Amino acid sequence: MDLFVVTNNPTNASFRQRIEVHLAMLLENGIDCEVAKLPPDFLGRRKLFKRTAKFDGIFLHRKILNFSDAFWLHRYGRKIIYDFDDAVMYSTRKSGSCLSRRRRFRRSVELADLVIAGNPYLAEHAQKFNPRVEVLPTGLDTSAYKVETKSENDGKIRLVWIGSKSTLRYLAQIKPVLEEIGARFDNVILRIICDDFFDMQNMRVEKHQWRKRTEAFDLITGDIGLAPLPDDRFTRGKCGFKILQYAAAGLPVVASPVGVNAEYVDDGVTGFHAINTSQWVDRVSKLIKDQALRKQTGQAGKSRVREFDISALGKRLVNLIVEFLEA
Repeated sequence: MDLFVVTNNPTNASFRQRIEVHLAMLLENGIDCEVAKLPPDFLGRRKLFKRTAKFDGIFLHRKILNFSDAFWLHRYGRKIIYDFDDAVMYSTRKSGSCLSRRRRFRRSVELADLVIAGNPYLAEHAQKFNPRVEVLPTGLDTSAYKVETKSENDGKIRLVWIGSKSTLRYLAQIKPVLEEIGARFDNVILRIICDDFFDMQNMRVEKHQWRKRTEAFDLITGDIGLAPLPDDRFTRGKCGFKILQYAAAGLPVVASPVGVNAEYVDDGVTGFHAINTSQWVDRVSKLIKDQALRKQTGQAGKSRVREFDISALGKRLVNLIVEFLEA
């Protein structure tokens, strides 16, 4: 079976986590994938969509289609799978919806023969326009977090946040929390793993440039994972990947219970939920002061994250695609 995978950006985190990690297993199961980046120009796109006729199926990753793109893909494409892991129907800059984005999302979902959504919230949106919707969480390779490390042994407690420049603002929103914690504890450091950073007045900041080969080590050598999110229609569609990373690294997590965050962090077991400034300060402080609690909750998360390993989710993806293409 030949599958043509079309994406806006084959280097971004969403593609790496939802598609790239599964390519080897797909090939092992007889699904040969060719990955193509969607060209920016009209003629380039039309030429690319014309090529889709040669493949058994099209796997469209996250892109919401304008009228022209949908027309040419519908004309040439044989069987279309649409995969998305973000609330692409809403704007990231405001909590409300953008009419043009909603129209493009509807067009993309209606065109697809199968829709794969990253979580139930996203699936509910897709089911309004297509009855064939499956939920497949974003997974990770848990074995990548089995890295031999030596304890820092410097008496410091490291709060860790991992993400991209576009989501760093979510961490910045709890700056008052971090400043208060920094004023209370002189042994706490904030580690930011990202491609952008900010500074704090009351707390030292370790700035770790994100790199694939070092991200697991940078997480494992931390102590407490942070996952703040505002509660709006866009953020409820987030797939909670950083929480899975923290859990795989054995870190307890303090998270805003927004979207799947509320499910991925079992409050009081694998970490804590925090809604307001007072709760954030209280939960993080509790973990800072109690090493045994950090270890206990971190290990609980590590045990539960196994269900999100790519070995299990990859098999589900293979089965979905094989069943779809053979139908």
